[in-house]
Amino acid sequence: MQLCAIKSSTGKGLLLALALTFAGCAGGPLTPRERTTLGGAALGAGAGALIGSATHAGPGAGAAIGGALGGLGGALVGGEMQSHDAQLAAQQRELQHQQYELERQQYELDRQRYELEDRRWTMDNYYRPYYYYYD
Repeated sequence: MQLCAIKSSTGKGLLLALALTFAGCAGGPLTPRERTTLGGAALGAGAGALIGSATHAGPGAGAAIGGALGGLGGALVGGEMQSHDAQLAAQQRELQHQQYELERQQYELDRQRYELEDRRWTMDNYYRPYYYYYD
């Protein structure tokens, strides 16, 4: 029994590429670097196939070269985007921490102010002469 009924090398290559694509996408959501790498590779392969068909290199060679260059460019751009996103997330966490700290300190100041006012009120009323209350 034959495992693969596809006889041509192009068909086998297409089947292998399809299997690798599905296996690569099984890991969960894509990162910005992975998305831009795939987008760049797809655009590069398309442009390379068009250029290769117009020249003597052929569409297959053009697509391979264009896909590799597009993927490399997409990976570089995606890496920059991903590091920028990580930096923004770190700044957001720091900002939230500082906001929490400000609110905590404001609460502590309010608590101390109310405590001081309560002490003043108690002392004022404690030291008043008795006739002050019975006028």
